[in-house]
Amino acid sequence: MTLIALRDVSVRLGGHPALRNVDLDLSAAEIVTIVGPNGSGKSTLLRTIIGAVVPQSGRITRAPGLRIGYVPQTLALNATLPMTVARVLSLPVWRRPDAVAVALAQAGVPDLAQRQLSELSGGQFQRVLLARALMDAPQVLLLDEPTQGLDQPGAAAFYRQIEQVRRDTGVAILMVSHELNVVMRASDRVICLNGHVCCHGTPEVVASDPEYRALFGSGAEGALALYRHDHDHTHDGDCDHDHPHSHHHGTAA
Repeated sequence: MTLIALRDVSVRLGGHPALRNVDLDLSAAEIVTIVGPNGSGKSTLLRTIIGAVVPQSGRITRAPGLRIGYVPQTLALNATLPMTVARVLSLPVWRRPDAVAVALAQAGVPDLAQRQLSELSGGQFQRVLLARALMDAPQVLLLDEPTQGLDQPGAAAFYRQIEQVRRDTGVAILMVSHELNVVMRASDRVICLNGHVCCHGTPEVVASDPEYRALFGSGAEGALALYRHDHDHTHDGDCDHDHPHSHHHGTAA
């Protein structure tokens, strides 16, 4: 079932073209990752999908009553505010404690409800943002480089949690990522964006595309090798050997 479809969508920002003739489909329960260089329109595309940016032309179709959760790169909250995680999840509307508990468990941090913001690591804070996006049982989850500022173990742990959320809930996930190794491991499909869609398809198809290699160079081949290694040598979705609590060591968001 197609949840979101973009057809020939173009966007201008400040008089300059940001997106040109973009086509995109997102179906239930799939993970699609958008990659591309800085300034390629990745964040603009997500903001257009949620309605924060109005396209100049083209058509966006969403399934009736579609529920969308959004995880930004970070959230401008003063970490020194005397505020618990449960309180953050109840902004701007009060949430039942049991609903908060369910969302935190889905995000992999079931014991954080009464922790102060100032006590959280960067990885824990990103899990709280994920929990916030899951509060209303979304059918689609949009993530805009959600691991920016985290170290590699923290990022790996976060993306493993994303895969677990998809398995548990069936939510469709559309995420922006600059971490090619993660893209190759976690995605069903990859869209390479550089103002327009350069190429798209399965991770292996995209990694072998000349336009993708022109943008990412030898990193594309290394990422593809890691993708093959992970899928050849791992089981039950556990695609690396990081410590299970390594996300606690992320740097500040």
